[in-house]
Amino acid sequence: MRVSVPGIPQAILSAAGTSQTVSPATAIERIASFLSPGNATVITGAGVSVDSGIRAYRGKDGTYMNPNYKWVDSAIFYHELIDETERGYAFRQRYWLRSYLGYPPVRDALPNTTHYALAALQYTGVVTRLITQNVDGLHHKALRDLWSSAKLEERILELHGTLHKVHCKHGHTIDRPTFQDWLSAANPQWKEYADDLERTGRQPRTNPDGDVVLEGVQYSSFMVPDCPSCMLEGRRNSVHKPEVIFFGESIRSEVRERSFDDVEKGDRLFIVGTTLATYSAFRLLKHALRLKKPVLMLNVGPTRADGTPGLDKIDLPTSAVLREVVRALVGIQAVEDQTIKRMLSSGIMKPPAEDDDDRLPRAAG
Repeated sequence: MRVSVPGIPQAILSAAGTSQTVSPATAIERIASFLSPGNATVITGAGVSVDSGIRAYRGKDGTYMNPNYKWVDSAIFYHELIDETERGYAFRQRYWLRSYLGYPPVRDALPNTTHYALAALQYTGVVTRLITQNVDGLHHKALRDLWSSAKLEERILELHGTLHKVHCKHGHTIDRPTFQDWLSAANPQWKEYADDLERTGRQPRTNPDGDVVLEGVQYSSFMVPDCPSCMLEGRRNSVHKPEVIFFGESIRSEVRERSFDDVEKGDRLFIVGTTLATYSAFRLLKHALRLKKPVLMLNVGPTRADGTPGLDKIDLPTSAVLREVVRALVGIQAVEDQTIKRMLSSGIMKPPAEDDDDRLPRAAG
């Protein structure tokens, strides 16, 4: 079965470093002017969560942080994960062990200054809709003390799903902490290992999808539990999947349609911290341009959209400008409105260490 993996055209990668750079002050002025009419739709990607300690898929030159990532170190394709044969179970053992160890850092991650700056723009109504490719739930965390769950679902679309829910092949859904407990109960030896990792801080490198890099591991020792709800219905079923879109899996039609609708309802499109390597996001840019909407991108390094007519791009880190963009837009409210003031003083800055680089091939067990 042939499955295409999203990427950036080589011609764009070869031209990396040719984009015009501007000063933070100039960027702040341009972004604030772009957003000032309001009713903007925002698309975010992995770059937004880097300052929360979650590594992006790609480096500043646009290439994968690990060139073997999609073939060796991580990705299991959708058809492999849901395969009901013995071979499929082996794929699930591999996926769920790595995800079991990789989920806690994502679970415990905190919103950074960019998440809170975007939350402030949502709170003030400048940004009316946000579409994120991230599965970490950090946009929700930045607003959960202010907005109900229903309002969060209405204003934030998780285009590629979320790590925080799991469902079995028959549709039984469970929250991720409960599923982690099931995995712990089925694998006491790995629970002890995971506790030791948290206690000593020796956490393996975690990818944006909650997967970790492991070496020399026998995945066959990891047990994937059967779904209790399926067992109550008289069948055994170990096919569990996080509510995340895998390579080779299609986005649900209602999510795709809503993503187009969110772009259509906005008067302009602001793209933040993403290379748009996945077509599900890139096509939203194309849709906005077809509708003659203004589009501005803020991202470090080359993207799939570079050179697209009608796209205005600023090559800077989001953390360098977005707080000041909010201050420029809201004026005195940044001091007088206690909610906005709190947002602009909130957020961690804890990017992965610069030497935390997975470009070298690693054994995958």
